[in-house]
Amino acid sequence: MREIQFRDAIKEAMSEEMRRDPDVYLMGEEVAEYNGAYKASQGMLDEFGPKRVIDTPIAELGFSGVGVGSAMNGLRPIVEFMTFNFSLVAIDQIINSAAKIMAMSGGQYSCPIVFRGPTGNAGQLGAQHSSNFENWYANTPGLKVVIPSNPYDAKGLLKSSIRDNDPVIFMESEQMYGDKGEVPEGEYLIPLGVANIIEEGSDVTIVSFGKMIPRVVLPAVEELKKKGIKAEVIDLRTVRPIDYDTIVKSVKKTNRCVVVEEGPPVASLSAEISYHLQRFAFDYLDAPVVRVNSMDIPLNYAPTLIEATLPNPQRVMDAVDKVMYR
Repeated sequence: MREIQFRDAIKEAMSEEMRRDPDVYLMGEEVAEYNGAYKASQGMLDEFGPKRVIDTPIAELGFSGVGVGSAMNGLRPIVEFMTFNFSLVAIDQIINSAAKIMAMSGGQYSCPIVFRGPTGNAGQLGAQHSSNFENWYANTPGLKVVIPSNPYDAKGLLKSSIRDNDPVIFMESEQMYGDKGEVPEGEYLIPLGVANIIEEGSDVTIVSFGKMIPRVVLPAVEELKKKGIKAEVIDLRTVRPIDYDTIVKSVKKTNRCVVVEEGPPVASLSAEISYHLQRFAFDYLDAPVVRVNSMDIPLNYAPTLIEATLPNPQRVMDAVDKVMYR
């Protein structure tokens, strides 16, 4: 094992898959000459050349369409968005082409493509650069949606995503590219659709994913331990498909659940998980499921309003107190 940054885990996953399979290539804005907007492709142009690491114009709809077409014809593209806010420009290609072509062609065409880049807020970047679209893409049949929370998962999940024969939305965080974590020396894969219990507990289940795990959930769990509360923490890793079995099994043990999601509450992933628990674990719940989401407003620029809008450790602890009737 060695400690590397999140961005290096992404780069290693892409580079290893490009060495293994000549059909894999990377394209996006500034991925080549500039080494990536967040340096997640540093050095890849030098190794693989301009035919496999391709700088594109600022034209998400255009280069996403090129990626979808090439995937239908046997290649395995990785398309980087500088932020998933900009994926809205290309959403027709993602939802009406990539996600649906297998069904609409009667299985004649698959679309093994990965759309990757940062999601959510990264500080004072304004509302147009701070959205969470995980639930949008998870709402689309035909797509898989992956959101890692640490470098180990980022590498193993991205390698599995590149090898997958379905289109995968792979969401990262600008705030996590410098995070460090232990990653094995050799090759490893993490299967899509399998959650990870990163902390075992008996009093309450906390379900979350992505940046919320290291930034919000784990700090709250450490404070809860000081109060004698043992929380079981489930990192979903993948929000389509969701590993419901692991969540239900945990709630049957703890009898309480808090779901933490950076996105707003309406039609959210936390709402879907809450529904599933009341449908399949109702008799085991000692309290209603409580959700911790961002406030239902566009994210403001002012730092005080950002702090008031987003989930934080204190809101998670308050939610745990609520389900434990404390």
